Amino acid sequence: MVNSFDPARAALLDPADRELLRRRDASMGAAYRLFYERPVHFVRGEGAFLYDADGADYLDAYNNVPVVGHSNPRVQKAVSDQLGAVNTHTRYLAGGVVDYAERLTALFPEPLNQAIFACTGSEAVDLALRIARMSTGRAGIIVTRHAYHGTTTLAAQISPSLGPNNLIPPEVALVDAPDSVRDAPGEAAALLAARIDAAVEELGSRGIAPAAIVVDSILSSDGLQSHPVGILGTVAERARAHGALYIADEVQPGFGRTGSTWWGFERHTVVPDLAVLGKPMGNGIPISAVVGSQELFEQFGRKVRYFNTFGGSAVSIAAATAVLDELESRELLPHSEELGGELLSAIQTMTRDEPGVAEVRGAGLFLAVEFVDRSGLPDAVRAAEVVNAMREKRILISASGTYDNVLKIRPPLVFPRASSSRLLEGLEASILQSRPGAGWV
Repeated sequence: MVNSFDPARAALLDPADRELLRRRDASMGAAYRLFYERPVHFVRGEGAFLYDADGADYLDAYNNVPVVGHSNPRVQKAVSDQLGAVNTHTRYLAGGVVDYAERLTALFPEPLNQAIFACTGSEAVDLALRIARMSTGRAGIIVTRHAYHGTTTLAAQISPSLGPNNLIPPEVALVDAPDSVRDAPGEAAALLAARIDAAVEELGSRGIAPAAIVVDSILSSDGLQSHPVGILGTVAERARAHGALYIADEVQPGFGRTGSTWWGFERHTVVPDLAVLGKPMGNGIPISAVVGSQELFEQFGRKVRYFNTFGGSAVSIAAATAVLDELESRELLPHSEELGGELLSAIQTMTRDEPGVAEVRGAGLFLAVEFVDRSGLPDAVRAAEVVNAMREKRILISASGTYDNVLKIRPPLVFPRASSSRLLEGLEASILQSRPGAGWV
């Protein structure tokens, strides 16, 4: 995992955290990972800040789950009030879940007018794949080569970024994502169309027809490929030409993350057949959804009984409703667009003459800085150095991408404009600190 802690470096931790790490490893096992060369022990959060056990504040420019801020008062009250009233599942009539479903689907273009609720993005992806396979009578799935879509068995099978030991079955074909650094200018759409067609042929050679193409609407794990705008139209067009559904994974780009539109696919003026939502939907309370058309959901519902004990529970719906209230009342989508644009421009200016910065890109409050070495090859080492230098300055970011060489800057949407200078100054200093030695250029 990129930006992961090496247990062999446990001596870097203070005695209390070293003992906590020992207990964690003993009780939770090796599957769990920690961020940073020196992991951080947080005890509370507020807004865009997290606080460690010593009371030091960290500027959170990474976590998109608390989209309306850590310890958001409106979300806290909504959850507490609902817990004090009733918390049941969707097999009983309840007004709250219907109110929320109506409100959520009203944010989508037609024909996406119904929602099915689950608990996690992984569950929602899993359900979307089942719907696609049931609808088309096919099994094949096409995803990008470094995609991450979740951790259930089905979702992990379409998540090659989980690593070489993660099984990708014959029903799944991989395509290279658009790459604004390496693809020829102006050819992204044609290249992607050809790659999708080749993937369909690859599946066909195994006797498999495609049921769906699943794409994260900002290609987060493929290095945050925010441009060219309109490229998802190619995905939709080729999917439908081959009789497959286009599934938009909005778990990371959704809920205003990419700017003035609610959903990442809207930037590309395209409408998917299914959209998958998760992470920020409940601001930390587990809730997710698949949004689709009445036609698709009726086909599925007639054939399959779907029930999720906690999906759409009263408490999770209360949290999700409070999140929408915050996003709308605080005008956080325009804030994402405006502040994100300011930060993008500032980082581009800051790095214009910086050796090894191949590109700065992004949309809304989802920004990326890509590093290459003197040969123009991806520089994952420098990206990790910057991430850890930022951590030492108490600013949280991470890295991502096919080659682990792309900074991932993704703060809560309540990120205050007043904190921009701290983020930018810390980033500039960290990039300079990681600068290659004399003679690099």
